[in-house]
Amino acid sequence: MTDGKSTDITAAIGPELPFLRRYARALTGSQSTGDRYAVATLEAILADRSMFEGDLPPRVALFRAFHAIWSSAGAPVAESGADALEARAQVHLSSLTRNTREALLLRTIEEMRFDQIAQIMDVTQSEAEDLVTIAMNEMERSVLGHVMIIEDETIIAMDIQSIVQSMGHRVTGIARTREQAVALSRKERPNLVLADIQLADNSSGVDAVNDILAELGDIPVIFITAFPERLLTGERPEPAFLISKPYLEEQVRSAVSQAMFFASTETLAA
Repeated sequence: MTDGKSTDITAAIGPELPFLRRYARALTGSQSTGDRYAVATLEAILADRSMFEGDLPPRVALFRAFHAIWSSAGAPVAESGADALEARAQVHLSSLTRNTREALLLRTIEEMRFDQIAQIMDVTQSEAEDLVTIAMNEMERSVLGHVMIIEDETIIAMDIQSIVQSMGHRVTGIARTREQAVALSRKERPNLVLADIQLADNSSGVDAVNDILAELGDIPVIFITAFPERLLTGERPEPAFLISKPYLEEQVRSAVSQAMFFASTETLAA
């Protein structure tokens, strides 16, 4: 029988768990690896409730517990049987300044304040700010490539295009429907796809992406959507990179840098 304190902790963690899983996937570049760290965090909290108790808000306390597990394990190492995307990620991870990517994701994808990042990572607020700046600079310099945008709202598509191009990447084109997206990918293979879920003709951006991946193989995908709950169910494969609308420019820049960083090879070129 579950005691009241365990029930209270479970109730507090529940609403935050999808976001921890999103963060862990983006951090590791893999749904399976990220989920293993999330599960390990929950198990550790249930075994030692002091990891979650205190004056911190539930979300901050949960992410702080995650980082205690993450730090004790060190950076993830590519496992035997890991796919090519994960294996490439490990090579690139070794070149980053320690703790910078964690701080960047907490700031941009999870929209944590710098004081919250400091609490989660057990650093000063000034150190948290410095880590975010270093991460952004290192990742944007790491690799350039070709980006395809799937978005039916013209103003949003143009804004995303402007952000991507300002980072030095080249946009191969903008598709407004599933059919256009598949045709555009056949015309020129992208190194990265940014996609909305709901498209102009009521077709699905998820289906468009699945069609593209079925033909072209592994390509990193970032979903930018007003309906993140449709992809954060835990019932099927989920994207490592998911941004909610309305978005901030730094969120897009961070996700693009992360996704391109994980999937890059020596042959990528602007």
